[in-house]
Amino acid sequence: MSWDGCKNILVIRADNMGDLLMSSPAIRALKDTFGARITLLASAEAAKLAHLLPAIDQVISTNLPWVKMDETIQPEDLTELVRRLKQEVFDACVIFTVYSQSALPAALLAWMSGIPQRLAYCRENPYELLNNWVLEKEPYALIKHQTERDLNLVERVGAVVLDKKIKIKIGAEHKLSLQRKLIEQGIDHRQKIFILHAGVSDEKRTFPLPQWIALAREIQTLFKGQVLFTGSANEHALTSYLKEEVGGYSFALGGEFSIAEFAALLKMAAVVISVNTATIHLAAATGTPQLVLYAQTNPQHHPWMANSKVLEFSIPESSRSSNEVIRFVDKQYYPDYIPLPSVKEIIEAVRELL
Repeated sequence: MSWDGCKNILVIRADNMGDLLMSSPAIRALKDTFGARITLLASAEAAKLAHLLPAIDQVISTNLPWVKMDETIQPEDLTELVRRLKQEVFDACVIFTVYSQSALPAALLAWMSGIPQRLAYCRENPYELLNNWVLEKEPYALIKHQTERDLNLVERVGAVVLDKKIKIKIGAEHKLSLQRKLIEQGIDHRQKIFILHAGVSDEKRTFPLPQWIALAREIQTLFKGQVLFTGSANEHALTSYLKEEVGGYSFALGGEFSIAEFAALLKMAAVVISVNTATIHLAAATGTPQLVLYAQTNPQHHPWMANSKVLEFSIPESSRSSNEVIRFVDKQYYPDYIPLPSVKEIIEAVRELL
């Protein structure tokens, strides 16, 4: 069956903000190709940025139990979710995953909800759960960037987009509220701004605090810029500690901004320095030069079509995943130990970006 008549499409991207951003060009391809209404089923965390993606018309926010989250829904909530999805009368469903995830739990959800067309990658024959499926070859035969992987998936049903960049839309009201907050903090937006984003959602990606402190001091000395330590509300204490240690023209901004305001701030920065987290994909969308301190956890998630430099480093063996697929990637793609990049290496990379 052709998807040309599919005008009401459910997209399931059930994990983190960065994953949703990387899938957004494929979501835009569905929207542009079929002229469809797009509903996103996303985690509570990822749902916070869905309003920045113009292709998404509606969001259903829920933490599904087969995705790693602090809190997930209960069996009775899943029953209610199926009832809600049935009411929406979707024509089709697309399930986006990384290669180490199974699409089958989400496929079962879509099947129970009576969605006639269901598309995803799958390793084994899904039989009735997926009637549009692409054989999962990653990571054993090849590895693609997550954005390319998702674009290739929707191409299977004829959805294409010419501009494959990650794109977001920031409202004028968010730019104005950001400016007010910067003034309140004593930050001069006319002077160079360097954003340092140290917080991680996964501890194995951590870049040590002493190096962040030394790096910030060097930036202040060499580039005469304002150093902004950013992070979520949960990272307020972290950003405050870094600011106290660095002093000078540094600012602790953990939890100060909404997602839209943070995106607007990224657009103003001379350079963003971050661990591999959603910040790098937002910076790709705003076109901001960025340096990524990239813990070797997934080779799919480098900045996509961005002005970027990536300095990789190994994670300890004790922190590595027990997932068999990820362990294969670790052995195949990350066999050699790579030490943490030095402050000197980072500063040289910043010079090149500037």
